[in-house]
Amino acid sequence: MNKLDDIKRAQVLTLLIEGMSLRATSRAADVSYNTVCKLFAEAGRVCAEYQDKALVDLPCKRLQLDEIWSFVYAKQKNVPEAKKGSAGDAWTWVAIDADTKLVPSWRVGDRSTDTAIEFVSDISKRLRNRVQITTDGHRPYLEAIEGAFGADVDYAMLIKVYGPAGEAGRYSQPECIGCYGKKVEGRPDARHVSTSFVERQNLTMRMSIRRFTRLTNAFSRKLENHALSVALHYMHYNFCRIHKSLRVTPAMAAGVTDRVWDMSDVAALIAAQEAPVAKRGPYKKRAA
Repeated sequence: MNKLDDIKRAQVLTLLIEGMSLRATSRAADVSYNTVCKLFAEAGRVCAEYQDKALVDLPCKRLQLDEIWSFVYAKQKNVPEAKKGSAGDAWTWVAIDADTKLVPSWRVGDRSTDTAIEFVSDISKRLRNRVQITTDGHRPYLEAIEGAFGADVDYAMLIKVYGPAGEAGRYSQPECIGCYGKKVEGRPDARHVSTSFVERQNLTMRMSIRRFTRLTNAFSRKLENHALSVALHYMHYNFCRIHKSLRVTPAMAAGVTDRVWDMSDVAALIAAQEAPVAKRGPYKKRAA
């Protein structure tokens, strides 16, 4: 079976991480749609596995946590009975280091306490030292952070105050009229009680991941593919994309790598994973 070479793979992956849909990428790269889908899935898995191993013993000092909404297959109110549990609202929980802009952990799931516990527990295992954490007022964070860190954390919530909805009624978003910091654990520095960086990261996700674009039919049809698209995005964000204020990638700023990656490196990771399979000899039936 014919396979794309690393150069073509890098081209396809570059188009995907720049926000193009699978079909648009297929047309632009002159590659079959099925090939693009297969490469996307392989790249997402490789990126998730690599970052799970690489993003450890991190020197983060200030983390900001938040969740961003999207949906899979259909919006929650339109999910058919047969699809319940695998479709509807999909929340992506994201943590960002305020200093290096590295995203050390993320998780796709619902907005429940169970998902919050899994997410925060994963964060706690990746850190080298005590950190200051800021979240919004979402209550599941309270139990999750206490369970993962205990008293070994400086934790504060940024509580936003909203005014009444406008004249458009339920179609109008309430206006944020103020906010205040609330100490929860330890001694958080009030000057750094903020969620600005992680909220800006939410915008980056919506601009870069086609599946997060509102009012289109580019949304994910399967939860697994939705999660893979996030893994591919953060591989590019952490390792390949030079942050304007840092002038290096977030992974370089955090000491995870010493160079700027590009998508040919991701293609090489895929090839390295395939190599052991290619070297196997012909299958021989084991003697009884």
